[in-house]
Amino acid sequence: MSELAIDIVNATKRFGAKVAVDGVSFSVERGQVYGLIGPNGAGKTTTFSMMCGYLYPTGGSVRVMGMDPSVDGSLKGKVGALPQDAVLPGGWKVGALLMYWARLSGVENPESEARGALEKVGLIEAWNVETHALSHGMAKRTAMAQALMGKPPLVLLDEPTAGLDPRIAAQVRQVIRDMKGEQTVVVSSHNLQELEELCDAAAILDRGKLAQAGTMAELTSQTAEFRVQVARGTVIVPELEALPGITTARMENESVLYVRYDGKTHQPEEVISRVVGHLIQTGVLILGVSRGRRLEDRVLQLL
Repeated sequence: MSELAIDIVNATKRFGAKVAVDGVSFSVERGQVYGLIGPNGAGKTTTFSMMCGYLYPTGGSVRVMGMDPSVDGSLKGKVGALPQDAVLPGGWKVGALLMYWARLSGVENPESEARGALEKVGLIEAWNVETHALSHGMAKRTAMAQALMGKPPLVLLDEPTAGLDPRIAAQVRQVIRDMKGEQTVVVSSHNLQELEELCDAAAILDRGKLAQAGTMAELTSQTAEFRVQVARGTVIVPELEALPGITTARMENESVLYVRYDGKTHQPEEVISRVVGHLIQTGVLILGVSRGRRLEDRVLQLL
């Protein structure tokens, strides 16, 4: 069995003259939480739809759980999906609708699965509520519940916390954390802080092309740079640059020291301890150390 849950190679999707996705390649390992990042029009939803089998690539290849999504029924029982603008059908109560979807998916014990999925998203009280009476947030959570039923090995979530209040959004994030290692999760979101917190790796898309893909540590340079907040004292930059592993040191402003190092041959904890120890020995007082940069800063740098 392949260790890849998703393998996308030079995928292209055209709508007439418009190229929505242009030669995108990335892979997602099984058990990862993986982020899809990019502004509106970047190609995230089109890429998401090709992974779900809603759309077929014009060129290149998309493999999901070792299968071709364009083959009818190939993803049944293997993938749960929450589309960005999922609309629930009217004339149903929430519980009955989820049980109907569970039966269509071949899930055993439909009622038990439906109730369990609603509990995960904090909505068990809506079991007998008509779908037309649900708020936007409740409808979003109901749609997410259907993606969780049967514990599919791959779950694709497009903007899962958009429109949810902070308490419920936190609960949804915990559901995603609980799936890590047990299931593979792909999350598309504009909330970069959320993705940085949740994801093991991510792909950054811009105008249909892949800007960068890698682990979250790579994207945020956690294994290559750090910053030291200086309370007071004089930082002697040349002395720091002479320390083993340091490639660059400079004061970004009067209170922030930026250090870049060779993360391939030196462990982060060793380099950080070396720099902090030198600062303390030379009478510099520090307030804290932060590794890498925020994901938001990295995305803005690339786009």
